[in-house]
Amino acid sequence: QIHLAESGGDLVQPGGSLRLSCAVSPGAFEIALMGWYRQGPGEQREMVADISPAGGTRYTTSVKGRFLISRDKDKNMLYLQMDNLKLEDTAVYYCNAGGDYKGFWGQGTQVTVSS
Repeated sequence: QIHLAESGGDLVQPGGSLRLSCAVSPGAFEIALMGWYRQGPGEQREMVADISPAGGTRYTTSVKGRFLISRDKDKNMLYLQMDNLKLEDTAVYYCNAGGDYKGFWGQGTQVTVSS
């Protein structure tokens, strides 16, 4: 069982920045692909970014160059730095352990980009 708890969602203007945080069960980084997913209004959930146990990262095309996934193993924290936010980034963001739309999920945190 891997427990995940997101925080950091907020209302932000277009072009602004936010950093999402996810508290992760100790040891999860060593065994699981960790990632951020999002689900916008009326949309399917999509993978935003993930990081492998070895540290390799992947991003969905629409966020490349704007978002950065990182982790702090000592603090058991997963982060998503989001810069130059756009209206279409509005969604509930979920932390995931396991990858491929499977495994364990947090409760989600709302990010709203609006002027």
